[in-house]
Amino acid sequence: MRLLNEDIARRANKEDNCTGRFWEGRFKSQALLDEAALAACMAYVDLNPIRAKMANTPEDSGHTSIKQRLTYAKDGKQPKQLQRFSGMPRKIMPKGLPFELRSYIELVELTGRCIREDKRVHIDNMNLPLLERVNISLENWLKLTTQFTRVFHGAVGRPASQEGYCENLNRKRRANISNCEKLLA
Repeated sequence: MRLLNEDIARRANKEDNCTGRFWEGRFKSQALLDEAALAACMAYVDLNPIRAKMANTPEDSGHTSIKQRLTYAKDGKQPKQLQRFSGMPRKIMPKGLPFELRSYIELVELTGRCIREDKRVHIDNMNLPLLERVNISLENWLKLTTQFTRVFHGAVGRPASQEGYCENLNRKRRANISNCEKLLA
């Protein structure tokens, strides 16, 4: 992980035309093994400014991919520096995130409404396409998107993804397995 992180840090520093430490001391590197883990982590990061009360809505939050995606989407464009959404997972999957942009934006907006302390909003009988697709309950989704780094350490994914990951790395012990089973299964 150190070698991988070093290469990423060097490229990021070169891109930003700066020097020095790129990763803060509390940085954690986690493997995201499936769509559920990917969606939860993306929403967790995109909602950080809202939880920190630095923004009221995703489109007002600075330095997030959701804001950048929304800005570009107004003109029907895709930000070049971000991975594109390729839609629903299928047998021959084009490169990109395995969800639809619209579903992800709706998911982030609805999740943001659920976790804001200054609003009394809860979602009844709403159709959340991404959550239905990855089979995560609303309660688990809120826990995933508000406590991701507290709940998970190391590789994150459904139990089957964890098994394949550990098998590939010849690991006998699976970290997070109880939280993965409870929150992602």
